[in-house]
Amino acid sequence: MKLLIIEDEAKTAGYLTRGLGEEGYSVDHAANGVDGLHLALTGDYDAVVLDIMLPGMDGLQVLQALRAQRDTPVIMLTARDQVDDRLRGLGAGADDYLVKPFSFLELLARVQAITRRGRAHEATQIQVGDLHIDLLARRATRRGRRLNLSAKEFALLAALARRRSQILSKTVITETVWDINFDTNTNVVEVAIKRLRAKLEYPGETKLLHTVRGMGYVLEVREDQAE
Repeated sequence: MKLLIIEDEAKTAGYLTRGLGEEGYSVDHAANGVDGLHLALTGDYDAVVLDIMLPGMDGLQVLQALRAQRDTPVIMLTARDQVDDRLRGLGAGADDYLVKPFSFLELLARVQAITRRGRAHEATQIQVGDLHIDLLARRATRRGRRLNLSAKEFALLAALARRRSQILSKTVITETVWDINFDTNTNVVEVAIKRLRAKLEYPGETKLLHTVRGMGYVLEVREDQAE
């Protein structure tokens, strides 16, 4: 899942970006309200973590402008603990509210809760042949065998599974999984695919992850298993 943090305090932003990244999220960061609103309106985010005190535009202005065009889930952050500030944030369309200082685990739980609500219309269980993927539990099994995947390997598998039978280019994969525009000469995708394939396909098992030369990769069951 892809998150946007709009926070001008570098220490807080770095802490959240690192912590959420370790939990498998792809995270973008904006240090002011103007840049944050631009990213929120042009990017495809599952949730936004939005500070109320920002340079350029404050968090309430960002939220109001965002709500005029999108319903992306938003968690407001603020150092204030006044009831009227919380009411203003919620009244402007915030989905949740946290007062600084807060526990990272509490923020993580709230992010998980609002992204579940935001994706309620999407399937949380995906089946591709004998491969079963539980997007909420972040777990994948094949014929009862649990796949011991890293956070990025699971994100890669989930990206392919959500668009099963569709070819994903290396560019799409890097933007979806790493949220970085890698140099086209890098082999990061090939390395990640190789590692995922080694865990996904044991000897004797049907191939599910296919390379389409010159185009990208696709997850699907095929009649003809030749690469």
